[in-house]
Amino acid sequence: MAPDPGRVRLRGAVRAVFGIGLAVTVCGLAGHSLVAAVLGGLGALLALFTVTDATVRGQLVTTALLPVVGFPVLAAAAVLHDYPVARDAAFLAVVGAGVYARRWGPRGHALGVFAFMTFFAAQFLHAEPAGLPELYAALALALLASSTVRFGLWCYERRLPPAAVPAPPGGRGLARITTRQAIQATAGAGFALLAGQLLSDQRWYWAVGATWWIFVNTTSRGETLVRGFRRALGTVLGIALGLLVAVPLHGAVVPTLALLAVSVFGIFYTAAVSYTWMMLAVTLLAGLLYGLLGVLDPALLALRLAETGVGALGAVLAVLLVLPVTTHATTDAWIQRALRGVHLCTAEAAARLAGSATADPAAHVAALEPLLGRVRLSLAPLVHPLSPLRARKARARQVLALLDDCAREVRGLAAVAADPEASHDARLTAACQRVEAAVEALTSPRRAGDAAAVAVSVPHPSVAEPALLHLHGLERALAELSAPLRSSPRAPLVDA
Repeated sequence: MAPDPGRVRLRGAVRAVFGIGLAVTVCGLAGHSLVAAVLGGLGALLALFTVTDATVRGQLVTTALLPVVGFPVLAAAAVLHDYPVARDAAFLAVVGAGVYARRWGPRGHALGVFAFMTFFAAQFLHAEPAGLPELYAALALALLASSTVRFGLWCYERRLPPAAVPAPPGGRGLARITTRQAIQATAGAGFALLAGQLLSDQRWYWAVGATWWIFVNTTSRGETLVRGFRRALGTVLGIALGLLVAVPLHGAVVPTLALLAVSVFGIFYTAAVSYTWMMLAVTLLAGLLYGLLGVLDPALLALRLAETGVGALGAVLAVLLVLPVTTHATTDAWIQRALRGVHLCTAEAAARLAGSATADPAAHVAALEPLLGRVRLSLAPLVHPLSPLRARKARARQVLALLDDCAREVRGLAAVAADPEASHDARLTAACQRVEAAVEALTSPRRAGDAAAVAVSVPHPSVAEPALLHLHGLERALAELSAPLRSSPRAPLVDA
């Protein structure tokens, strides 16, 4: 029931069903085995799911690069299959490199995920060197088929503005979050690998997969802990549904294929709004695939749950003990970037109202939305229903509400500035200067013991001038933000 502006999630989910369906169908018509068709379908799913460059051209380039990283990894996994020590070392190297690659933005993220999942799929399908030519052909054919749907038959992104993707907070060496996370993920995956092999010498890779996916799209230990909880919950629900639906089918082809399509739709439609629901769909899909391969039974589903628990434990231990990234530090960085984005939007709108032909507040408003999304994600651990920190939960919710107020006023201001008949008012300059001062006060470094709120004078407009009304509303929201953001360092907004 989450909002779906422009029905983007719906269109993406439907297109994924068609793209993956076409990929699997083409692999079948080409005479490939079931194992090769499954790999092709997985490759198509990953290409449609992980490639998120801001432009269509960038998406096309990243998709073309997927085999460049996927084929060598697949070969290594197949060749090392009978050499456990070398295989495990290579898998951990892929984990570390895949997370490290996120520093290069959406393209690095997509290539890292594809490399990891290619190695994972090789374990899932028991790939051997003799089968590599067929697996390569199926994977290439599937990527071509899914790309035909995405970039040719139904490229709805061409009619959408480029999506702004905020880069993670910077830094060098161990101060860079992607570096610390690469080390954490490798350590967590190492624990999951060893513990997973104690549970099963055949399905141990599930534990590593659980650790990997918990680290995806997280930047702090609080986010990772919440994601681990949601993954475990989604897996439990998916296994329960698998017992009711997938096991009784006994791999029957037609109903299994229909449910696979439903699962794919669920993965794409829910991914942006609920990790729990997405994991439910992923777990059901995995159970259905095992049914097609003829190895599904309740004991296998129970093992999957145990391996997921081991993987989640590995991720939790890694983020708590290995170079931890605190939620407070991450949240503070994203909030500051969002506030500076608010100021940029305000300044551009004021310049536009003053008659500047080059000022473009709409572009800055579009860039502000993903920043606010990152703030919501970083605050998710504190506003989670199970969080015991009630006072800080209330403060975090207040911050989110006030930032949403800021965004609403900025959008309204940009809409007024876009009106060619809107005139400049001298009072706008003074209001924009007050907004700049308020943002500067909220984002300046805190001194020890500084618990005082930032004083921001908010005049009451005497006329219903739209631009001034939006600016005064923005000033009020910034003034109210000073209380939760400028409290004592001994009681930070988030300290998880």
